[in-house]
Amino acid sequence: MVPELCFGCNAPLYRGEQLLCAFCRNELPLAEFDFERENAVDRLFYGRARVAKAAAFLLYREGGMVQRLIHALKYRGQERIGASLGRWYACCLRKDPGLKGIDLVLPVPLHPSRKRRRGYNQCSRFGREVALSLGAAFSEDLLTRVRSTSTQTRRNRWLRWQGTSGVFRVPHPGRLEGRSILLVDDVITTGATLEACCQALNESVGDLRIHIAALACVPRLPTS
Repeated sequence: MVPELCFGCNAPLYRGEQLLCAFCRNELPLAEFDFERENAVDRLFYGRARVAKAAAFLLYREGGMVQRLIHALKYRGQERIGASLGRWYACCLRKDPGLKGIDLVLPVPLHPSRKRRRGYNQCSRFGREVALSLGAAFSEDLLTRVRSTSTQTRRNRWLRWQGTSGVFRVPHPGRLEGRSILLVDDVITTGATLEACCQALNESVGDLRIHIAALACVPRLPTS
């Protein structure tokens, strides 16, 4: 039987190791942003979206280990990476005194055509693990993407916002009234996609409290 290889360094994994060897797991750059203290992800949404609190788990750098993990999750069919990192992050979130009362977890949705091509939404397994840990419900039907967009990777914040404005819809707003939700995404760069999600949610639902959690964020988030 051929041993599994570490996604970080390609070394064989030993018994008890999953996805990453012990060395690479310890080397993962944690963002160390939580829901109790102000952080760079919070500040990204100031004046842009009505968000109670936001945080991220890892730091995403070009060419780094986190980028390789996210790339495998999104483009190489490695959905289990979302589940594994979701379980790890969920342990942190469950102990976070600043994140209380979440009753629903929503993933940032993919357009149906892209989801069919990929076979899954890369945010969903991550979101399900977080929901399970928090004792919250999980839904992929309460926030939908109604327009497909081209890749946003190399666009600045303004162009990203233009590309995501009007992309999302809330088909059953009554089911979100009075809820405290956690909106989950894979990587935060400019925050434009999450901003558009929040705009759709807040315009459709009168009484709603939104928190944001991402698997990763870039180290230097734009503030203007």
